Amino acid sequence: MNSLGINKSKKETKVVVAMSGGVDSSVVAALMKEEGYNVTGITLKLYDDLKQSKEGRQCCAGQDIMDAKRVSEKINIKHEILYYQKKFKSEVINSFIDSYAVGETPIPCVQCNQTVKFRDLFKSAKNLNADALATGHYVKRIFNNNAKMYRPDDLNRDQSYFLFNTTQEQLEYLRFPLGNISKVLTRNIARDLNLQVANKPDSQDICFVPNGNYKTIVEKLKPESFIEGNIIDTTGKIIGKHKGIANFTIGQRKGIKVASSEAYFVIKIDTKKNEVIVGSREDLLVRHIFLRDVNLLCKNNELKGKFFVKVRSTGILLPCKILDNGKKIELEKGEGGVSPGQACVFYKKDNFGVRVFGGGWVKKTKK
Repeated sequence: MNSLGINKSKKETKVVVAMSGGVDSSVVAALMKEEGYNVTGITLKLYDDLKQSKEGRQCCAGQDIMDAKRVSEKINIKHEILYYQKKFKSEVINSFIDSYAVGETPIPCVQCNQTVKFRDLFKSAKNLNADALATGHYVKRIFNNNAKMYRPDDLNRDQSYFLFNTTQEQLEYLRFPLGNISKVLTRNIARDLNLQVANKPDSQDICFVPNGNYKTIVEKLKPESFIEGNIIDTTGKIIGKHKGIANFTIGQRKGIKVASSEAYFVIKIDTKKNEVIVGSREDLLVRHIFLRDVNLLCKNNELKGKFFVKVRSTGILLPCKILDNGKKIELEKGEGGVSPGQACVFYKKDNFGVRVFGGGWVKKTKK
């Protein structure tokens, strides 16, 4: 049994590494090669980057593909490019736009991981007869009867929220070599290996919205999302006008542009009436969250006892009960800014750390 838990010698073990062109995946490829595995790097081209912003920090664009290729050449591994633009547009970009058009707050990085990065890349790695698919995500995979997902050692880099939709079959095949190390150490390893991406900035923007202005792409493809409508308060009184529901998300405070002595927050978006409902911070708090398209990395009978959820990638773990096989969440305390379209990810502590049990997409909320 080698260090990846595969019953072969390292030399006989074929590992495909998903290389985005950034420092994390480059270090994974280098570490796998250094350990003696048979490594192939695969980079996905997901969108056309002719209008890419010079200031943006994305992944899977032209420069990133060249960086991945150069790293592959330096560490002497095979490198392939897969052209997934059509799949990415239909399953990630279009989904993102449709979600904003119905008043949701989408998370395209989860959709990307769920579709092209894991589902389709998983198939490609299998077609190459690879024994494992390794990525540069900061998350742990611990094998105990079967593969389980845990938060990483470096919680500042925790990417488990974005991976809740990973299937059990995929998790058995995936490896996350950076789960036990810090980002600082990752960069130090890159410098020690003289990788040219050692000081490359992390991706920050949504890759297909490099200037950070998502409204531009939504307005271009869904102009009906920018039709003027009413802003109303919790009593139903019209207190202002808006220039399109796609300009708003649940919990938003800035940009409402309604004069008031009290701070207003967006508490609901009614797409049928084209209305934005605003209220106080107290009005924003919810304790019950209803989910759709739940994905479990456990058995239904394991969803008992004290659990935690995250309702945004930068959020804290919220104590809760998980009911109805994961379709309903009951929070111990009210939480604000929970928006339809966001992911709600399940966690529970055990002897190995904080385990990811799956999650779902927020469908609706109530007090």
